[in-house]
Amino acid sequence: MLANATEAVLSVWTVEEGAAFSTGDTLAEVETEKALVDLPAEQDGILGRILAKPGDSTAVGAPIAVLILKGETQADIDALLGNLPAAPTSSPAAPEPETAPEAAVAPAVSPVAQALALAPAPAPAPAPEPVPALGTRQFVSPIARVRAREGGIDLADIRGTGPGGRIVRVDVERAIAAKASGAAKPVTAAPASVGSAAGYTEIPHTGMRRAIARRLTESKSTVPHFYLTTDCKVDALLAVRAQANAVPGVKLSVNDFVVKAVAGAFADVPEANVTWTETHLRRWDAVDIAVAVATDGGLLTPVVRGVDSKSITEVSASIAELVGRAREGRLRQEELEGGSFSVTNLGMFGTTEFSAILNPPQSGILAIGAAQPQPVVVDGQVVVATVMRCTLSVDHRAVDGALAARWLAAFTARIENPVSILL
Repeated sequence: MLANATEAVLSVWTVEEGAAFSTGDTLAEVETEKALVDLPAEQDGILGRILAKPGDSTAVGAPIAVLILKGETQADIDALLGNLPAAPTSSPAAPEPETAPEAAVAPAVSPVAQALALAPAPAPAPAPEPVPALGTRQFVSPIARVRAREGGIDLADIRGTGPGGRIVRVDVERAIAAKASGAAKPVTAAPASVGSAAGYTEIPHTGMRRAIARRLTESKSTVPHFYLTTDCKVDALLAVRAQANAVPGVKLSVNDFVVKAVAGAFADVPEANVTWTETHLRRWDAVDIAVAVATDGGLLTPVVRGVDSKSITEVSASIAELVGRAREGRLRQEELEGGSFSVTNLGMFGTTEFSAILNPPQSGILAIGAAQPQPVVVDGQVVVATVMRCTLSVDHRAVDGALAARWLAAFTARIENPVSILL
């Protein structure tokens, strides 16, 4: 079951009304601000009647279909629906939830049929297909069509980035933002002082931006953060990276080494691999790490599973694949969930130091700055070294200061001894 949601948009039914299905079959696909979610069948049955059509915004708990068994009729369905309480309704406006809702499929009169929830199924996202040129036939997701109508956007002017060139929500949100910034009239605000005035342009919030704002506000106001900073000398790491990238087919980034070093630090200090709940600490066996990805619609944090058991080249490939699909709006919901730790890297933009806000319920996030030459003292002598400043944000409820310091020291040691990352 997925929480923290009030509604989502029914994207497409993959089973026709009146058709039989088997346990595990995908009945429908739901689109949220951040991901696509499959609705799997938990038992065999027949899709007796569809109540929510593609494009409909469905509230949590509202019936979306009726499942029946062989021999049951439309009269049975009518009788069932007549006994159901009135379901909450919602407008076709863009939904605001962070994750998919638990909208139910109405049970049939047979005791075998039962309510299902919109929850992710372990189905891989389709492989990228060629994007058709503008002017050719294009497919449009229902939620993208709704947002285009609301924003006054002509779909013929949009090049889709979804599978097969499908226009998805992020494409329309990008067009709406461009229209607002290019065509909206600046509004003159009240003068800040006598003889001066400031103008501004209002850009509507996307559902993803509202979700990000809600989550970060919750984190900063309810989780007691504290921060630790370390300076890592990375000359040896850069040399090892250069040697590795000289091998044909290998292309490792500094961030790949960082993510793998984080996993190594958890192997050295496993008691830090925990998350807080109201009744207990949950210590994780594997190391699943979320990697922050900047997209046009906002920040996403897909999770790389089992980093501790992957080679650095496998970690690199996993990150590249997730980043690519994040920017195309093709992440699955389950790829955005879980993990006990995040890595965010602004060093590529020249930022030397920053601190990040925790991504609940994770207990830590490591902010990576730019690697720059600077003077350091080695054996009493001042020399020039390439230094990367990293700041660790920690949930003090789950991890105490001394434990966090031990973990950060282990991470620093791994970065400064890059051979340990590769082993």
